[in-house]
Amino acid sequence: MSDWSPFDLPMTDPRHPFHVEHMEMALDEAQAAADEDEVPIGCVIVSMEKGVIARAHNQREMLKDPTAHAEMIAITQASASLQSWRLENCVLYVTLEPCPMCAGAIVLARLPMVVYGAADPKAGACATLYHITSDPRLNHRAQVVSGVLGDRCGAILSDFFAGKRKLGKG
Repeated sequence: MSDWSPFDLPMTDPRHPFHVEHMEMALDEAQAAADEDEVPIGCVIVSMEKGVIARAHNQREMLKDPTAHAEMIAITQASASLQSWRLENCVLYVTLEPCPMCAGAIVLARLPMVVYGAADPKAGACATLYHITSDPRLNHRAQVVSGVLGDRCGAILSDFFAGKRKLGKG
């Protein structure tokens, strides 16, 4: 019998149970967005001292606000929870690779790690199109872990847009 545990995986491994657990929460938020007819993207921020301090999903349609991405709302919630704009000992989990706006906010909030599920070939700003979170010209960088429950994170988006096309709204 081995003493090996999945917790022995490094935090850079997308299979780490800590990442999987929190991405499941982000997927719950993505489903809440889909239920509200919003693009199904969910985000969770975890403080390494306090646990989950923010849960959010896209609300652009409801709020009529182009900046109401899941990550932006969650960063605002986390900052309020910690009473600080510096989220230095936190991890951001999001179902889709952050866009340039959200990647910029991640850098500005001093988040040391961002974990995402599905890559975004149209606007991904952590690895796919841009590398904002690791740009050495900026004053802060975030470690990026990609592909956590990536198939499920991609499927909720694909299913949502397939439904829209079927209804002639996509």
